[in-house]
Amino acid sequence: MRYAVLGTGVVGRTVAAKLTSLGHEVVVGTRDPQATLARTEPDAMGTPPFAQWHQGNPGVRLASFADAAATADAVVNATSGAGALDALALAGAENLAGKVLLDIANPLDFSQGMPPSLDPVNTDSLGEQIQRAFPEARVVKTLNTMNSSVMVDPARVAGEHHVFVSGDDADAKKAAAELLASFGWPAGSVIDLGDITTARGTEMLLPIWLRLWGALGHTDFNFHIQGARARAGA
Repeated sequence: MRYAVLGTGVVGRTVAAKLTSLGHEVVVGTRDPQATLARTEPDAMGTPPFAQWHQGNPGVRLASFADAAATADAVVNATSGAGALDALALAGAENLAGKVLLDIANPLDFSQGMPPSLDPVNTDSLGEQIQRAFPEARVVKTLNTMNSSVMVDPARVAGEHHVFVSGDDADAKKAAAELLASFGWPAGSVIDLGDITTARGTEMLLPIWLRLWGALGHTDFNFHIQGARARAGA
């Protein structure tokens, strides 16, 4: 398949590299490809410049958001939560229409410093905002409750643990589950929470996830829901 991964940060890079290793054609989308390639310093999070990563991943093409989405069969939103709607608007509603749009971003608000809060929260979610803004896209919220390395390699965490999916389109969620399986997620580890409004719950896991990171000192952990297999098909 042809995937557009929107976002050049560590999450986008990790997912793009995994998709490429599985034989998919991958284009990473960014606002300004030339500016992205011209950067020579790490970003605010200490992530090395994209050009450095790109040298080791020559099979991944870099393009504008619109060009990446136009040629894709499916789209992955790996942008920052605050910039997601703007990035998707640049990608173009016509280029997203009818396509599975995997939203793996979180609406983290750093305006008050660290740790970040969430915006929106409680009565709305980024997943819902994206679905409302692009009603013809088939949005599935998933993979947003863990570190990017665990997203693409669940075996990094010992034992059974779970990944969630939320969305209004059953076929889109099935496609997402098939992709998760190719990443190494067993079928019994995928919990379908229901429609896109359930993305509120998974996004609200981020505050506890951030504090677990601080307490544990690493990110190779995830959530295990005891008894989930018995209830997943209910």
